[in-house]
Amino acid sequence: MLYTDDGPPNAGRPMIRTPEQIRALEPPQVADSPCLVKVLEATRGLKAAGGEETPIIGVVMSPFSVPVMQMGFEPYLNLMFEQPDLFERLMRLNEAFCIQWANAQLAAGATAICYFDPISSSTIVSPEHFRRTGLQVAMRTLAAINGPVAMHFASGRCMPILDDLPRTGAAVIGVSMLDDLAALKQRTAGKMALLGNLNGIEMRRWTPQQAEAQVRAAIAAAGHGGGFILSDNHGEIPYQVPEDTLLAISEAVHRWGTYPLDISRESPSAQPLKDPRS
Repeated sequence: MLYTDDGPPNAGRPMIRTPEQIRALEPPQVADSPCLVKVLEATRGLKAAGGEETPIIGVVMSPFSVPVMQMGFEPYLNLMFEQPDLFERLMRLNEAFCIQWANAQLAAGATAICYFDPISSSTIVSPEHFRRTGLQVAMRTLAAINGPVAMHFASGRCMPILDDLPRTGAAVIGVSMLDDLAALKQRTAGKMALLGNLNGIEMRRWTPQQAEAQVRAAIAAAGHGGGFILSDNHGEIPYQVPEDTLLAISEAVHRWGTYPLDISRESPSAQPLKDPRS
């Protein structure tokens, strides 16, 4: 693990140095991993403190996306396209661990699981490739998780694969600021809830007035009829976002997000914010 003073820890050197190592791997056991046991202890503590009033979200990396940390990005893409037999073995190993880890968190008191799957987004792989790979992995994995699941694309686009996502069994999808929130809501209404899609990078520079405008625009786009959870678009708010901005977001949610909504679908949109990747 790599630690920094102004952000979360990150994965260090990949553990899989050559594809052939995959043949000898076995999925780890949660009970034998002190860092995972610590997470379960924290989950139980949160459950004891919050009871049924406060939802607790457990987190897993999808079997299809975690190889970026296991192998590195380029080696994983090479494996995916050039060595389908080892790719399939790695998926099955990762699925076994992902299911075990998700269910352990649910048993410890988590309300739901967030299944992070950025590699499945149309930002990274084509919809056709997703349907052959990431979709199949998600369908198998989510079917074995003993609780509700949100499938999150970690700021990647999902509009091109939207019609495929109900097949995964996910109740919620985490969506990107790069997708049109109103269009997503129109196509998912009554099928899946939306989670998103505030821009966490731009959030570092928002004034309280800008924060309120962004919250109001998101609720106007997707809040009508329910099925919308306001959040950032990546599943992780940068440490550099000021507390005053977070409080302004919370206050705006209480002002504009209480049902019945007193906000028009035609409410003026917030000023578009520059895509940090452009």
